[in-house]
Amino acid sequence: MTNEAPRSPLPPFTEETAREKVRLAEDGWNGRNPAKVALAYTPDSQWRNRAEFPKGRKEIEEFLTRKWNKEMDYRLIKELWAFTSNRIAVRYAYEYRDDSGHWFRAYGNENWEFDENGLMAHRHASINEKPISEEERLFHWPLGRRPDDHPGLSDLGL
Repeated sequence: MTNEAPRSPLPPFTEETAREKVRLAEDGWNGRNPAKVALAYTPDSQWRNRAEFPKGRKEIEEFLTRKWNKEMDYRLIKELWAFTSNRIAVRYAYEYRDDSGHWFRAYGNENWEFDENGLMAHRHASINEKPISEEERLFHWPLGRRPDDHPGLSDLGL
């Protein structure tokens, strides 16, 4: 447990609050502000992300800074897969280009566990990516929050 202010929605999750939590996470990551995003995690949060295992907010912030410096024009969509009282599983896809102008789409699944204040204590991510052409891109909103009327993963057939 942390001594920080609660970060709604709080567990135990309902389908509605789990969907809200997923959208808030998507919005945060699309904002690409590592310091702000790191505040959604407990001070001692533990991650597994590909071959990296950040622990704590400082390492999470450093990880996200490296990530978004490398993955330009980053746009992400997350979708609720399942939930229990304090855990949420999501699937997601994101598109980005590298500094050579090559585009990629990454597909992944995440398992999240929250403390009673709604902060994420554990994040386990599995990710695959493939090169795509600029014509294959599906995420075309302006950088930042995905518009409410933009299709989600299931709507896009992803």
